[in-house]
Amino acid sequence: MNEAPEAVPTIAIVGRPNVGKSTLFNRITGQRRAIVGDEPGITRDRIRGSASYEGRKFGVIDTGGIIVNDAEYIPGQILRQAKLALDEAVHVILLVDGRAGLTAPDRDLAELLRRLGKPVSIAVNKVDTAAHTDLIHEFQSLGIGEVFPVSAEHNLGVSALLDHVTRDFPVSAEEAEAAPSPAIKVAIIGRPNVGKSTLLNALLGEERAIVSPIAGTTRDAVDETIVHNGIEYVFIDTAGIRRKGKTREMAEKLSVVMARRHIRMADVVLLVLDASEGLVGLDATIGGYAHEGGRGVILCVNKWDLAGEQGRRTFESNLRDQLKFLDYAPVHFLSALQGDRVKPLFKAIRQAYESATKRIGTGELNRFVESLQFEERKIFFITQPLVRPPTFVVFTNKSTPLHFSHERYLANRLREAFGFSATPIVIKTRAKDERRKRR
Repeated sequence: MNEAPEAVPTIAIVGRPNVGKSTLFNRITGQRRAIVGDEPGITRDRIRGSASYEGRKFGVIDTGGIIVNDAEYIPGQILRQAKLALDEAVHVILLVDGRAGLTAPDRDLAELLRRLGKPVSIAVNKVDTAAHTDLIHEFQSLGIGEVFPVSAEHNLGVSALLDHVTRDFPVSAEEAEAAPSPAIKVAIIGRPNVGKSTLLNALLGEERAIVSPIAGTTRDAVDETIVHNGIEYVFIDTAGIRRKGKTREMAEKLSVVMARRHIRMADVVLLVLDASEGLVGLDATIGGYAHEGGRGVILCVNKWDLAGEQGRRTFESNLRDQLKFLDYAPVHFLSALQGDRVKPLFKAIRQAYESATKRIGTGELNRFVESLQFEERKIFFITQPLVRPPTFVVFTNKSTPLHFSHERYLANRLREAFGFSATPIVIKTRAKDERRKRR
């Protein structure tokens, strides 16, 4: 007797017309079964698809645009079809249009989903750039689930959404083997001739990058993949970054542009410093690129064998004093040429990646808020809409930003409570009633 095929969980995508449901359906399933267009109401029937994410198989249903209280025949039929999909789904994605803002139909649909009693995630679509992330905050007022900024068209934020939606779905052994964890991308940055290429070769255990005492040997970014303890790392050795005034040749100017681009694309950045020369102003400038990019940062003090152990505390003290904005970054003293203290970097990179991509649920953050003590300001709740870097929105009784000392206190408490290390933390302040004022 044949066994019945194992049932897979189903996700339903719902939302009012023309918010991008079909685009998200196509993105998740990797198919183009749903028609995408600017005219509202193109999708009227339920469209089914199947998908797999991180070894978890599941079904996806794309529904027509729902207007909850519309009495017209076609919208009524769409609502009936959508309710059938909702009955079947184990998790619902409410898709909204971030650029259009929170609308009455969004609220009506959220209330319908609240009565349904199933897990809901709110995906705020059309958040294409970091500047658009503020569009998501008013949707927190719906109060029915975690809120995720996404761009279905450009595949931004979809992985974070699926991480949350599918976290309790079963993992099949076959799928788990076929879908390895994503590689951790690591950019090696620093000024010329501090030993970036030597460090790359030491990490790889082979001479992959050209090493020379002549500054500027590396012009193009060199990348290499290695698997260490079952984890895949992609290392990118960037060209040494010079001050703009000293980059006269076009090739070197392009190297600077590309190095900064690789910082933005990386998960973790290794900032290489030269112990034999000490810190210079350009080190802080380059470190600023990594900090501003919101990447996990590890400070690698190279050529320590030339400087000796004497003065190590003084060097680290000067480093912390001159790179105060990187106080979260761990310091590793090493010799890339000798291969001394290089291997521990793999563990440090993994920890930095895990911190930079960590997401804390709203429930945990609400419990965390109860432990905070601010004399001049009342904090109602905190949410985390973004990772890389972890970004927290603090809803208070005042619209003005937190004082620097309070912001620093809050960031440190978040690090202690949830284990954030080697990554910057961004804190934004919103007044609790701001959302009502904008309606």
